[in-house]
Amino acid sequence: MTQSASLLQIETRGRVLLVGLNRPAKRNALNDGIILEIERAFQVLPAEIGAVVIHGIGGHFSAGLDLSELQERDATAGLMHSRMWHRVFDLIQHARVPVIAALQGAVIGGGLELACSAHIRVADPSAYYALPEGSRGIFVGGGASMRLPRLIGVHRMADMMLTGRVYKAEEGVTLGFAQYLTEADGALTKALELAERVAQNAPLTNFAVLQALPLIAEASPQTGLMLESLMASVAQSDQEAKNRIRDFLEKKVGKVKSG
Repeated sequence: MTQSASLLQIETRGRVLLVGLNRPAKRNALNDGIILEIERAFQVLPAEIGAVVIHGIGGHFSAGLDLSELQERDATAGLMHSRMWHRVFDLIQHARVPVIAALQGAVIGGGLELACSAHIRVADPSAYYALPEGSRGIFVGGGASMRLPRLIGVHRMADMMLTGRVYKAEEGVTLGFAQYLTEADGALTKALELAERVAQNAPLTNFAVLQALPLIAEASPQTGLMLESLMASVAQSDQEAKNRIRDFLEKKVGKVKSG
């Protein structure tokens, strides 16, 4: 089922929801309208959806903030505008289901901030990453200073902003911008493949990975280990886990193999 709108193209394929940024003439530059449409899409995720794929319509994921619509704001309005972006991207990061970003072409500025809020990023060879805010006289405002250093490090992000450095797709998968690199035009296909796979996981396990794992990773060692124990005990007590373990023991599902 496909639902087209002026700013987003939303499609359901089985248990996967595709959210397509639909401003190809603007290289899918992000304005307030498209950000709020993304918010609405994540606020009303149907119960049957098990994963979301975000992608760009046309040859680019997103060229970032639409500077042609940048308004003059006083400090208070600028703060509220940035917090609006934070609110929406937090919805993605803390979604109840895994979110996968399919990256191609420009993944720049706010587009990179959007990609960073996803849990898995898949890029094709055309993808490239940049933070031109430094040369524009502005600063990131959609969460990049919090999320991107966790992927690539503070100093590499600082270099991008200070010098305008651009990273290509091949470098990006090595450095942490993306976890997967596909053949040409293959990002969306691979993202769908991964989405269909993760949508089959036990919902409580997906919840633990998305919500508990980041907290455990940032906690003190002993606090993190206690959180892990609590989450493990809750997960294994779930009926879905018991059913899956029984199926494995009864050889109804195969063992993990290489490749």
